Amino acid sequence: MKIPLIALLLTTSLAQAAPIDDAIAAYEDGRLSVAAKGFTAAARRGEALGQFNLAMMHLRRELPGATDAQAWRWLQRAAAQKFALAENALGEMIEQGRHGKPDTAAACDWFERAAGHGHADAAQDIATCFYLGRGRPQDMTQAHRWYLDAAKAGDVGAQYLVASMFETGLGVDADARLARYWYEVAAKNGDVAAKAKLKALQDADAAS
Repeated sequence: MKIPLIALLLTTSLAQAAPIDDAIAAYEDGRLSVAAKGFTAAARRGEALGQFNLAMMHLRRELPGATDAQAWRWLQRAAAQKFALAENALGEMIEQGRHGKPDTAAACDWFERAAGHGHADAAQDIATCFYLGRGRPQDMTQAHRWYLDAAKAGDVGAQYLVASMFETGLGVDADARLARYWYEVAAKNGDVAAKAKLKALQDADAAS
């Protein structure tokens, strides 16, 4: 997992902003010990961003004595503040077997929480849980709902799947206009299959 370049939390006070910003800058510069010190201080102050970033350093083994157990502890604290990045990371840890035996249902629980708080990757993940019936009962309506959220957030794979579901009526009322719209969006974002699909639809229109 890579610590993303994250803007300061909107709820972070001006007094807190400089230290966490300095820690992020230090991390990006490769000054890991300085970053770890800053993230640890922020985490102990109860800042979700500091807790998340400190957990990521544990997961990436960028700290002396780094452990998955410490990562889990800090992610739990950030997730308690409804911090979507932490919620998604908890799901990934469970899915990857980095917190006991892999548990797909429990991973999906965290993905759903993170998706509900606006995390696009988590929306894709929970959609797949429902689509495949893995960790959730198979439910194409729920799959479409979450794939649509991921598609709106810019996920190209989700954009193609949403288009296909609109085209076939899988999990949603069939809608040729919306199918074409999402194929076009996916195609513009580089999806080769979407480009081919659009051409096929255009050829079919020309032949009719």
